[in-house]
Amino acid sequence: MRLFFLLLFVTSLLFAADKKVLLEIDFTKHTTDDAIALLASKGFEFLLDVDKIDFKLSKNGLELETDTKAAVLFGIHLKKPIENVTSVSIEWGVERFPKNANWEEGNNRVALGAILVFGEEKFASGLPIIAPRAPYFFGPFIGEHEKVGKLYLGKLYKKAGRYYCVSNIKGFVHTEFDAEKRFYENFDKPIPPLVAFAFQMNTKNTQGGAKAFIRKIVFYGK
Repeated sequence: MRLFFLLLFVTSLLFAADKKVLLEIDFTKHTTDDAIALLASKGFEFLLDVDKIDFKLSKNGLELETDTKAAVLFGIHLKKPIENVTSVSIEWGVERFPKNANWEEGNNRVALGAILVFGEEKFASGLPIIAPRAPYFFGPFIGEHEKVGKLYLGKLYKKAGRYYCVSNIKGFVHTEFDAEKRFYENFDKPIPPLVAFAFQMNTKNTQGGAKAFIRKIVFYGK
């Protein structure tokens, strides 16, 4: 029995040695109280209703809150794509879910979600009108009513986008998202380089607003 546990320990060390940090952003470490300025200094860009979302920094990291119907997307387009990403670790959480947000019923809104974008190949949105083409992407999110681990398709980019509910609970969540495995499962090919990533909050078509926080995101590779 002792030999079994020794072998198990050595094996875990060998696999851990293959896990390399490729990129890490820790929002709990900051020297300013200006959340927008901090995000901009790290290369984040903002889309949609940034003025309707309250961004602030605390010991809990980056906090986002809105009491109205709003949507914001803020992310980084990498100057140099990161190859060989295997998994993504996110320390985050939701303190207030928007009422009526429910992907099971077709109301695809989120208190907090991430967007992980891979490769340069782009796909049509699916709309009959002109819309930006998009690469492959995953959208892990924390949802109140969705099924944890279930794959969801968005209204657009059904060929390229895959969303997964990673938790239903309020409070701190540590998500380990196996991007390499998911990519093989969904697209039957090796995972392309990471080209961009973002976070989103969307309370459109809901009530009560939302409150969430992000502590850290880490991209791992072999």
